[in-house]
Amino acid sequence: MKKINFFILLLLPVIGYSQNDFINEYQKADSLLRTNEIDSAFIKFRDLEKSLPKNDTLYNYALWYKVTTATYLEETNRLKEKFDKSLDYGLEALDAIEKGKVIFDAEFAKRYYFMTKNIIVSYYGLGNFEAGNKWKEKMYEAKKNNLLPEGIDAYFNYDFFKFEDKNVWGYEWYADLPENRFSSSFTKVVYYVYSTNSDGSDKDQLYRLHVLMFHSTNENFDYVLDKRLETATEEIGGTLYAYTYKEAIDFRKLKNDVKEVLKGNLKPDTKRTLTKDKEGKIKIDVQMNTKKD
Repeated sequence: MKKINFFILLLLPVIGYSQNDFINEYQKADSLLRTNEIDSAFIKFRDLEKSLPKNDTLYNYALWYKVTTATYLEETNRLKEKFDKSLDYGLEALDAIEKGKVIFDAEFAKRYYFMTKNIIVSYYGLGNFEAGNKWKEKMYEAKKNNLLPEGIDAYFNYDFFKFEDKNVWGYEWYADLPENRFSSSFTKVVYYVYSTNSDGSDKDQLYRLHVLMFHSTNENFDYVLDKRLETATEEIGGTLYAYTYKEAIDFRKLKNDVKEVLKGNLKPDTKRTLTKDKEGKIKIDVQMNTKKD
C-alpha cells in the first residue's frame, strides 16, 4: 500500500507538467489564430487533439479549432485550385467532424456532408474522377437514408475550376433520369459560369450549361448539353448536339466538353427564346442555327 502511494506521489508532478505543457501549446495555437497564421495554428490544434486525453476539457476546444482551421484552409486552397492541399485539409476536417459529432450539437454534425462534397470537388480538381465518384456514392447513400442537411439535400457542388477570368461551378442533382422522356424537362447536371471580381470571387452569372434529358429515344445517348442565359425579360437557350451523354455520365468527358464550350469552339445548334408577357404567359420561339463559323 505504501509503495502504491509513493508511486502516485512520484507521478503527480509528471501529470501536472504534462497538463501545463498542453495549456502552453493551446495558448500558442490561440496566439497564432489571433495573428491570422491559420496554417500554423491548425498544426498546433491538430497535434493537441492527437495528444490530449479525450476526457480532458481542453480536448473539446482543440478538436473544435482543428475543425475550424482545417475547414478554412480547405476552402481557401480549393478556391485557389490547390486541390492537393484542399484534399488534405478536407480529410483532416472530416476526421475531426466525425469525432465531434458525439461531442457537439446537431448543427455541428451537419458539417460532415458539406465537407464530403468539398472532398469530391478536390478529387475532381485533381483529375481523379474514380475517387471522386466513390465519394459521390456516400452523398447518394446519405440522400437515400435522409441524412443530408438543407442546402445539399436536392443537389450538391461536385466540381469547380477557373477558366481564364471565369469561375465555373458544377452541380449535380440526385434525382434519376425519368423513364418517360416526355413527362417533363429534366436536368441532371448544371455548370454555372461566372465572371469574377478582382479578388477572384464570383461577380455575375454569364450563362449555364445544362446536361439535359433528351426528349426522345436514342440508343446512343440520354442527355444533351444545353446552353442557357437569362436577361431581365427573357431566357435564351440552345442545344449543342455535338455533346451527348449516356445515363451513366462520363464526368471526365463532360468536364472536357464544358471547357471546349468555354473556349467558344462550338455554337448551339438551336436558339430557344422564352419570353413572358404581362399576363404571365410564356412564349417559346425555337430557331435552327444554320450559320457556320
